Amino acid sequence: MAAGLRVLLAARPVGEPKESDFCIEDMPVPQPGAGQLLLRTLWLSLDPYMRSRMSDAPSYATPVAIGGVMEGRTVSEVVASNRDGFAAGDIVLSPHGWQTHAVSDGKALRKIDPALAPVSTALGVLGMPGMTAYAGLLDIGQPKAGETVVVSAASGAVGSVVGQIAKLKGARAVGIAGGPDKCRYVVEQLGFEACVDHRAGDLPARLKAACPKGIDVYFENVGGPVFEAVVPLLNNFARVPVCGQIATYNATEMPAGELRTSQLTRAILTKRLNLRGFIVTDFAARQPDFLRDVSAWVREGRIKYREDVVDGLDKAPRALIGLLRGENFGKMLVRVATGAH
Repeated sequence: MAAGLRVLLAARPVGEPKESDFCIEDMPVPQPGAGQLLLRTLWLSLDPYMRSRMSDAPSYATPVAIGGVMEGRTVSEVVASNRDGFAAGDIVLSPHGWQTHAVSDGKALRKIDPALAPVSTALGVLGMPGMTAYAGLLDIGQPKAGETVVVSAASGAVGSVVGQIAKLKGARAVGIAGGPDKCRYVVEQLGFEACVDHRAGDLPARLKAACPKGIDVYFENVGGPVFEAVVPLLNNFARVPVCGQIATYNATEMPAGELRTSQLTRAILTKRLNLRGFIVTDFAARQPDFLRDVSAWVREGRIKYREDVVDGLDKAPRALIGLLRGENFGKMLVRVATGAH
């Protein structure tokens, strides 16, 4: 029988994940039963939330079990189908994780039309990251023409879309990113008015210079010192969609110098701030609006995107470790099948 490959969670990381926390093993290619279909993975998405799934700390989602297949979204091809509505050759969005093949009953799948855009975009700008940016910014951030919108991790899969949508709504977009190359990309390719390098030192002063009228919307992806630099600049009635905290995902203890709770709550009170955490599934009803709007903006060239691709499922553990360090440049993807769509 033909062999496939899968990546299992071997141990719960302490701090930063190590490659030894993963187990890469051969697997037999499964055969679909009645009412099932066999999927071949083409693309695997790597995302920061995966770090929390490796932990058994309380969270909004069930952790990956030790010895279980690592969780993740994929773009897959239907190889064989015993289920009505799916045929061999169909391309689907699947939640079947870090493995080259999977059997599905079809209930968790969504068909992808390869004619609309490269199918990899279903994991990025036209997938969960793009939807996160769209719903978080428009429904919670509610940017208005002339306002200043700041987004951290601005060159990443979510942040890059946040800033570009803010621009489309007439706002002034300011990014925060790590390194001069990423900042240059955010300004020169994505059209942000400014981008501040959080690794260059003196972040509070440089962010203040980039936001002379303060900050009306801050899209939070990072936490840590970046958030501390933002809070004093928030204007009255500012909105803060809290999407991620990548700066703390590998932390084993509270970093020194964190913003005190009393300082933050005073700012929330006196400036009448609106901070709201959210998970993208909170806005599932907005999916048709997102696909309609963002796919049109991509086709029209009004939203640009960048993908950071590694080849081979065996490279996924190292790529996720790099993602959590901020080493990626754009949406992190693993091309699982060569010659993929």
